[in-house]
Formats: sequence, structure tokens, C-alpha cells
Amino acid sequence: MDGREFLADEFEKHRVHLRAVAYRMLGSLAEADDAVQESWFRLSRSDAGAIENLGGWLTTVVGRVCLDMLRSRTARREDPLEERLPDPVIGPASGLDPEHEALMADSVGLALLVVLQSLTPAERLAFVLHDTFGIPFDDIAPIVGRSPAAARQLASRARRRVRGAAPTPERDPARQREVVQAFQAAAQGGDFEALVAVLDPDVVLRADIGAAELTVVHGAEAVAGQALLFRGVGGKARPALVNGAAGVVGVAAGRARSVLSFTVVNGRIAAIDILADPARLASLDLTALD
Repeated sequence: MDGREFLADEFEKHRVHLRAVAYRMLGSLAEADDAVQESWFRLSRSDAGAIENLGGWLTTVVGRVCLDMLRSRTARREDPLEERLPDPVIGPASGLDPEHEALMADSVGLALLVVLQSLTPAERLAFVLHDTFGIPFDDIAPIVGRSPAAARQLASRARRRVRGAAPTPERDPARQREVVQAFQAAAQGGDFEALVAVLDPDVVLRADIGAAELTVVHGAEAVAGQALLFRGVGGKARPALVNGAAGVVGVAAGRARSVLSFTVVNGRIAAIDILADPARLASLDLTALD
């Protein structure tokens, strides 16, 4: 095995971790793969022999790549982050495969990713690298072009916003599924009162139907009304894990028509995220549900 093959093998050992970092930063699976590939290009052009901690080096490199991608989005004023849901990671209701387990470590649900999208690129990087992956602020500082103390402040500011906006979800998958099934039964039965009862009073529903159009509905009664209005639309409901949480995929003619992710808090649904953008749904991999 020559040096490049050895380096490629060492890189592959870190690929799943790097993809998890990039997904949290970008909210896009395709862009996360692009960022990981770019980190490989940078490694292959570097003096690998001088790198003492390859995993740490690669993590900071993929973080820098993602930061550049986020800043480029903002500069072009394309794909406003607040106008689309992050890409969902879909797995069978029985459990995720090992790669998806790694991608979903630390409960990176869609509701959390939506909040992360509201942060500035530098805040997001500092929070993701430090709070999720334990990268020291001394290593984060050069990436964002600030002092370690300033990088710490970025993460602290992001942490406050996340805690204030992203509810802490129920951890028990069986309990999550029980609450989601109660929601489905009430919706299918047209039972408005039962729907309101299973929803948190401050529940938020976000629906991404494409064309940079994100519909947001607040409050149990308003969300219950939407659930009744659109029940039956989106095909046959198949239980699934969406970003590690209980969810539903609407399937018709073998194709996904909708993906619903539920955030369950204290026995009630605190957030519902719906992806119904036909173009994005067409690119989803549903083989895990077969």
C-alpha cells in the first residue's frame, strides 16, 4: 500500500464523523457530502506526516469548509436559511442503521436544526464544534478569525438561543410513538378536541412545500385545524424515524409525498416539521423503510 492509499484509508475512518459535523452545520445531506469531499482534497494536498491528530485536524477543516459555504449562501442571498427545512434523515421505525446512528448522535432533530439555521455562520460553527464535538475554543478561534474568548462568546450566545427555542425532546422512542399514534388517530377520526389534547398549547408547525415557501402555524387549535384540513393528503402513512425521532412518511405509488417529524415534550407534541417539497422528496432515499 502506497502513501496515498494509506492516507485514504485513514480518512475513511473519519468520514462518518465528518459527515455528522457537516450535516449539523449545513442542514443539507448533499452539501455535507460535498464538504467532506473537500476536506479530503485539502488533506491530500497537505503534509499529512506533520499532522499529529488527524481526527481533530479533519474536524476543524470540515468546519472551515462549512463556514465558507454558509457565508457564500448569505453573500449570494440564495436559499434563505429560514425559508426551508433541513434535509431529514429517514430510518425504519424499528431503529437506525449504524451510519445513521452516528449522524443522529446527540438528538439532532429537525427542530434543533431549524434553530441552528437562525444563528450566524460563526455562532453555528462555534456551537456545533464545541458543544457537540468538544473542539477547544483555541482551535475554533482561527477558523472564525477571532480570539478564543470571542469564540467562547459566540458559542455562549448560540447556546442561549438554542435553549430558548429548541425544546428538549422525549427520549423514549416508545413514548414518542405512542403520542404520534394518538395524533394520527385523532386526525384520521376528525376529532378536533383529541387533537388539541395531544398538542402542546404553544406547538409550532412548519411546512416546507418548496419554492422557498415555509408555512409556519402556531398554537394547538390552529395546528389541529391544519391537521384536519389536510388529513389523508400525502399518501399512505408509514411509521419511520425522522432524525432519530418518531415520524411518518406519506407514500403513494412507491414515492414519498410527505415527511413528518414530531418533537414530543412532556407527553405532548411541541413541534411538527413537514417536508412536502416534491423536488426534495424525489431525492430522498427510502430504501431503509423497505
